[in-house]
Amino acid sequence: MPQAVAGPEIERLIQLLARMPGLGPRSARRAALQLIKKRDTLLGPLADAMRVAADRIIVCTSCGNVDTSDPCTICRDAERDPTTLVVVEDVSDLWALERSGAVKARYHVLGGVLSALDGVRPEHLNLASLVERVARPEVTEVILALNATVDGQTTAHYVTESIRHCDAKVTRLAHGVPVGGELDYLDEGTLSAAIRSRTAF
Repeated sequence: MPQAVAGPEIERLIQLLARMPGLGPRSARRAALQLIKKRDTLLGPLADAMRVAADRIIVCTSCGNVDTSDPCTICRDAERDPTTLVVVEDVSDLWALERSGAVKARYHVLGGVLSALDGVRPEHLNLASLVERVARPEVTEVILALNATVDGQTTAHYVTESIRHCDAKVTRLAHGVPVGGELDYLDEGTLSAAIRSRTAF
């Protein structure tokens, strides 16, 4: 085990940063050093922002998005198309679609995908409220914007079966989203084209 080169507070900062997606131990050390060097302009404001975020951020009870209000900003937006519901796996996918500007609809965040390997079953996902929302008369289309992975497609089939009794048309993103790809890593052009070319599921 490598010997610590700094005090326990700095070592803890490095360890916590290393838990972030895309940051390994080496990147975490560089990030920590940068934060420490710019304590007044970066570390202090970041610590304050994280403290406020921890206190104020909540999950929208309607769609599952994260925001500082419930219902969230997207659910309160009167300019959104109430007839279309876009189903996504995670908030990061919602954000990716919003960045693309391809759709101005309402969303529903499942909070994951079905996975026998990881023990994720239907009751672990935000599915019951999805069925309730789709059953509303104003909803005429459900766009399944799930990742093109095996688990994503399994979840898409399960969702389709769960809402089959509703009158809404079910569509999915068109090919162009690569098999095995994840929405959060795609560029805005690909996402826009996929939304425009969606097909019946």
